[in-house]
Amino acid sequence: MLDLKFIREHADQVRENTKNRLVEVDVNTVIDLYDRRNALLKQLEELRARRNETARQMKAVPSASEREALIEEGKQLKSRIPEKEEELRELERRLYEEAGKIPNMTHPDAPVGADDTANRELRRVGSPTEFSFTAKDHLALGTELDLLDFEAGATVSGAKFYYLRNEAAFLELALMRYALDIVTEAGFTPTVTPDIAREEVVAGVGFQPRGPESNIYTLEGGEGCLIGTAEITLGGYYLGRVIPEHELPIKLAGMSHCFRREAGAAGQFSKGLYRVHQFSKVEMFVYTRPEDSDQQLEELLELEERIMRGLEVPYRVVDTCTGDLGGPAYRKYDIEAWMPGRGDAGDWGEVTSTSNCTDYQARRLNVRSKGEGKPRYLHMLNGTAIAVSRAIIALLENHQDEEGGVAIPSTLQPYTGFARIAPRG
Repeated sequence: MLDLKFIREHADQVRENTKNRLVEVDVNTVIDLYDRRNALLKQLEELRARRNETARQMKAVPSASEREALIEEGKQLKSRIPEKEEELRELERRLYEEAGKIPNMTHPDAPVGADDTANRELRRVGSPTEFSFTAKDHLALGTELDLLDFEAGATVSGAKFYYLRNEAAFLELALMRYALDIVTEAGFTPTVTPDIAREEVVAGVGFQPRGPESNIYTLEGGEGCLIGTAEITLGGYYLGRVIPEHELPIKLAGMSHCFRREAGAAGQFSKGLYRVHQFSKVEMFVYTRPEDSDQQLEELLELEERIMRGLEVPYRVVDTCTGDLGGPAYRKYDIEAWMPGRGDAGDWGEVTSTSNCTDYQARRLNVRSKGEGKPRYLHMLNGTAIAVSRAIIALLENHQDEEGGVAIPSTLQPYTGFARIAPRG
């Protein structure tokens, strides 16, 4: 959430930002509620001060008539103050609900645009893979090599669930450990997080736990939500706490399953493993001083690129446009891998992202740092080390051979225990 005073003092800038990010929210309503809240706080302060003054005057042993007047005034204050406190609670509930709809501000260098077609390509590493034979997509390869079973997944769990079989099971574990080793070497604390989070934590990180547009599975009986990413559980780790500033930056690497409803996801670019309801991921998360967050974002991106280079898959880095940013993100970089089976002639597909969310999440989760001065909201960042399902797409499709097998990059072989997935039969 943005600072309420900032919204009040920079209303035009906030309106322009929400427009660029295609978010419909009434900034004037937020400002009106903010002003009314402040006025009500002042009234309450005056009423409480008068209550204290009345109590002091009562102790001065006034005359009978004065004492009677003070008693009557005390009775009125006793009823008015709780009424005003209840009014304040309702007003603040509405204020935070409306203010929570306003997205984070946007980095001035982020491209302005409506969707991913407006993302700015920053660089490419490697050229799109070319084959001397007719290449197959990951679904065909996965079926023929007995690596993927979507039919059994649909029968047991529903559409967009799947089984990983044979070498694919080892490949998932290999990818997780490969990414985890790299980020641990870079100073991240390895963590296995819960797969469930309370709704207030999910909302605090910036995800919508309920409603038709939610991508989150909510459990019945108010028991929480299945997480869509370990960003949620890592972001909630220091909920409501003050972190000594000398401990920053705090870097966590979270291993978790990820569950996403993917409501409305359809089309040829969503087939197979690209958009599924469950997958495994290693997520990076950083708590840092505000003045260091821009540099931390670049370091997260470099780690993501290092992981991708080791997979020997062509990729490009894009600067995400305003209309494609999630609400908490101030700036976001995506890495898109070349996927030969995507579309009719191959295309780029997102495999990782990294975001600087500044103090937007910290305000919602009340996470602060304390140095020499008073506590302040710190900055939070997140980045994908590896999203296994999409990494498998890129590996199968780029490393397939003419015999129908798939070569394993040398960096992964110590983790898989094999150098090639050979054709069956």
